[in-house]
Amino acid sequence: MRPRLAVVLALAACLARPAAAQDPARIAEAQDVLRQLVETYGVSGHEAAVRDAVIRLLPSWANPTIDSAGNVHVRVGHGEPLVVFVAHVDELGFEVTAVRSDGRLDLRARGGFYPSLFEAEPALVHTARGAVPGVFAVRDSVGPSPRRTPAALRVDVGTASRAATEALGIRAGDAVTMRKAYTRLAGMRATGRSLDDRVGCAAQILALRRLDPRTVRRAALFVWTVREETGLEGARAAADQLATERPARVHAVDTFVSSDTPLDPQAFANTPLGRGAVARAVDNGSVTPPALLDSLVALARVARIPLQVGTTNGGNDGSVFTRYGVPDVPIGWPGRYSHSPVEVLDLGDLLALTDLIQAIVERW
Repeated sequence: MRPRLAVVLALAACLARPAAAQDPARIAEAQDVLRQLVETYGVSGHEAAVRDAVIRLLPSWANPTIDSAGNVHVRVGHGEPLVVFVAHVDELGFEVTAVRSDGRLDLRARGGFYPSLFEAEPALVHTARGAVPGVFAVRDSVGPSPRRTPAALRVDVGTASRAATEALGIRAGDAVTMRKAYTRLAGMRATGRSLDDRVGCAAQILALRRLDPRTVRRAALFVWTVREETGLEGARAAADQLATERPARVHAVDTFVSSDTPLDPQAFANTPLGRGAVARAVDNGSVTPPALLDSLVALARVARIPLQVGTTNGGNDGSVFTRYGVPDVPIGWPGRYSHSPVEVLDLGDLLALTDLIQAIVERW
């Protein structure tokens, strides 16, 4: 790897933030798309509503299809080589495993996070008849030992018996989430639960809106995948289906978990918010080929798109394509407080990511 070249070029790109990133019309459009995606619920394995929102927000020329796993596909352009973009539609949450005799709900987590972040918060149980409000019950975490493991997290919907809870339409297998809303903060910042990875989903939609399908000279496939948080399941199905086409590259479009917080040491994953998109050099699941990383940074530099380069923990949907010989070149946006109810982004970074996707399709 030639990290010095990549970092120098990335810093140069950051100094040349394009005026488009501050365009009020583009910011308003990005907020509208992101708000609709964030405020739609879709726990891993229960993504139908988010999938419908993605399809509704696509440009009129798009011809979306849904594969057997539930992923959404949109192709633009023709010929070779094929380039694939992948963003996941699911979010963290729970499923009901049982209704207890006292009416409370037993849960299992869908995805990796700290259940304590949900404790003593309002809950929503998503049933076939609609959402039922409840609360994530407070657990007894006090005892003689400060290391005592808290009891299992449960949901209380206000009933006192199994029959009363089931009368509300609640059944085992129903998804459970916390209430959420997209909220604009000061400046270009915004917050909301499930920014991971509704920001990536929004970037793909916004990039497609900016592409002219009549002038795209290569084939690009945009995929919105399901069940990423529970093991990259949707992406695995997509990779299997595309194996015979041998894409030239796959770009997982996902959160870059940044250390740009008051709590984290700055020596690792230091990609500050507001300085552009991020090219992921290394994570726990993949290593970006150095030549492709340098080429991507050079593309961003020429296009005057602010781009950072970093390494972080976690994985990405593109890693499951590598078993078919497809290089994984993950891109994303720097996010604070990932996998929490208060994830934070900078809208300028979302626009930079949108521009980077467009540049990859049109120029790389």
